[in-house]
Amino acid sequence: MLIEINEDNIDERLIEQAVRVLKKGGIIIFPTDTVYAMGCDLYNKKALANLATLKGLKLKKANFSIICSDLRNLSDYVKPIDRSTYKLLNRSLPGPFTFILTATNEIPRLFDTKKKEVGIRIPDNKTVKRIVEVLGNPMATTSLNNNEDEILEYFIDPYTIYEKLDSKIELIIDGGTGKLEASTIVNCIDGNVEIIRQGIGEVEL
Repeated sequence: MLIEINEDNIDERLIEQAVRVLKKGGIIIFPTDTVYAMGCDLYNKKALANLATLKGLKLKKANFSIICSDLRNLSDYVKPIDRSTYKLLNRSLPGPFTFILTATNEIPRLFDTKKKEVGIRIPDNKTVKRIVEVLGNPMATTSLNNNEDEILEYFIDPYTIYEKLDSKIELIIDGGTGKLEASTIVNCIDGNVEIIRQGIGEVEL
């Protein structure tokens, strides 16, 4: 199913439709401030496993990030961070960044893994932020492609995404033409700041 949501004039009924799909364990494709992404309810184990399968992986091998609506509940998923790291997140988010931080025990429990880190995203996109707000908890998210560093041109066109993936995805949100640039991945483990992948976002240290 393909629906159109204008982030500058959001139809709350469509947001609720997307949230219903998520709560039933469905996977959605949605716009961000970078490329289109796909995701599911972080607290639905079956949906997480299905999302991993779409990437050709077992859940415990998947490297999903989580999308939050803001920083208020960060401590549920991330261990305490120092003041400088918090200030970096606060001035960079919402924005085209994925921040790698030390995970709480909640993350390995959810993902059936021993991973001690998690990527945090708060995209500068009103549609996805609203979906997460109404859902009431983060979404697990990943790129559409198998090779995270290879972004194919069809990812920018929601209609082409629909033609290719409609049979595998419960809901695809048309938020207009996407971008070809990925997010900038910033490792902030132990208070150190290291750019793992330079994307569209420029880090202000």
